[in-house]
Amino acid sequence: MNKFLIIDGLNLVRRIYAAIPDENDMESLKERVTLACTKLLRVHHPSHIAIVWDGDEISWRKQLYPDYKKGRKPMPEPLAQGLRALQEHLATLNIASIYAAAEADDVIATLAVKTAKAQGEAIIVSTDKGFSQLNHPRITQWDHFNQQYLDIAALEQKLGVDRSQFLDLMALAGDSGNKIPGIAGIGPKSAAELLKTFRTLSTLFSSLPNLGAKQAKKLAEGKEMARLSYKLAQLQTDLPLNINLKDFRANSTPHPAPNIEQ
Repeated sequence: MNKFLIIDGLNLVRRIYAAIPDENDMESLKERVTLACTKLLRVHHPSHIAIVWDGDEISWRKQLYPDYKKGRKPMPEPLAQGLRALQEHLATLNIASIYAAAEADDVIATLAVKTAKAQGEAIIVSTDKGFSQLNHPRITQWDHFNQQYLDIAALEQKLGVDRSQFLDLMALAGDSGNKIPGIAGIGPKSAAELLKTFRTLSTLFSSLPNLGAKQAKKLAEGKEMARLSYKLAQLQTDLPLNINLKDFRANSTPHPAPNIEQ
């Protein structure tokens, strides 16, 4: 069975970079990223490995909602200048890169789902909990910095909803980290309570007459924003990748990195 280790490139590298005392010390960054990738290979023994990078194009989410991820700090200039050399170094270690046109998330999600559908195992290396929506027994998520798999049961308990309701929760309450708006006046706790009662967004919005007038008004007025927020939070899993799995075999000769259109 194929085991595909899919690394969220900037999620890994920017966190390692943030821990380096001298922001201009790209040699130290290269060494630490090399150690991280070597450890990932040693721990997981994948048959295939790829590191996926965000691109510079404006994402479809930003086009749909201009405030998406508004206020995010830009990449530090030393890292931006040294990133290409780091990517080339990883290629010498037989860790092939895939370059997304915009956001890496949809490319990673598509890779993971395609792997799982082909009866393989996909391990996503990222601390981004948005990948938790990929509810498939052959898709897992590894937190390199805590050296553990994402604990879905703990996340369900923390959020107060089942995994199948994660997107509905974000549609109602939004996501402050990505500036996904949700419905004004509906916070995570009240959203979780609503989903405990009504289970799905469609059932909730068809049951507004059963709610108090004030809450029903908020939900009715925010229905379109909830619909937008759901779309912003949902990962695309069907991008045309046009890649050959053999090019990402662990310990194989590196191949030219593909660029993925979004």
